Amino acid sequence: MGVNSGTAALVRAAREGDREAFGVLVERAWAPLVRLARTVVGELEAEDMVQDALVVAWRRLASLADPERFDAWVGRIVFRRCLRVSRRERGRVALDALPEPTAGGDPTVGLGAWQLLERLAPRQRAVLHLTVVEGMTDAEIAPLLAITPASVRAHRRRARESVERMLRGGKR
Repeated sequence: MGVNSGTAALVRAAREGDREAFGVLVERAWAPLVRLARTVVGELEAEDMVQDALVVAWRRLASLADPERFDAWVGRIVFRRCLRVSRRERGRVALDALPEPTAGGDPTVGLGAWQLLERLAPRQRAVLHLTVVEGMTDAEIAPLLAITPASVRAHRRRARESVERMLRGGKR
């Protein structure tokens, strides 16, 4: 029995109320889902977002049309919930999270990779993370983020261009 058929069997069992089967699905998906959530909402909220999304997934499990697509389906739930929170929180920054101002210095000095990624739009950040860190293909990312493979490529291109601009200090 392959991974997908095992997944489908677990989903069918979970639909029948088998919490242990759902627990196995959660264990398998946990780490990639948390990594996905981190790309959108950051370290502090990632696990909470995944937990909330998994509660939603448990409640909506009957609506999953193809049990073999559980991972992509639950990934979309996580991503959408994170996106919603990210949009709501946009513009709110803790004062202690702001860097000390520098007099005429290079704005990218001391900028870490996460700080660069934080400046990207959430979807661009997620696409870049899923491509570079997770090693996923456009065809794998597209259903996860509910966009087309062409959109994945466009978001990745824009993300890379934005990172390049930031590294050059905002100059073209």
